[in-house]
Amino acid sequence: MNEIFRKLAQRISRLAGTAQAFLLALSLITVWLITGPIFDYSNRWQLAVNTGTTIITFLMVFIIQNTQNRDSKAMHLKIDELLRAVKGARLSMFDAEELPDEKLELIHQEFRTINEEHGYKTSSKGSPKKLKDVE
Repeated sequence: MNEIFRKLAQRISRLAGTAQAFLLALSLITVWLITGPIFDYSNRWQLAVNTGTTIITFLMVFIIQNTQNRDSKAMHLKIDELLRAVKGARLSMFDAEELPDEKLELIHQEFRTINEEHGYKTSSKGSPKKLKDVE
């Protein structure tokens, strides 16, 4: 069951992110708007689109979350592999995503200090720049 859902979620996620899917959604909205005067903007007319969009949105939340979880897990595994392969890397950083926020903030501050000690200053956007480039 998990494998079927995974494949389905990936396929739907890929399809939903295409220009064709956007154009289809835009077309449906256009048809809905054009039919408004025909149905005199009735409650039934509004209910049809509200129900459809609610159902699609509800289902897409699960599809997107599944895809995001898989991507995130794969990224963490790749980074863990790099940590393992690099001599001198802190293996204590494995599974850093599982640490509490306070511990993550301490590590973040530690890296900021290391950057500054090596002549880098972390900008407000988080990208390190050489101090001579900042001044």
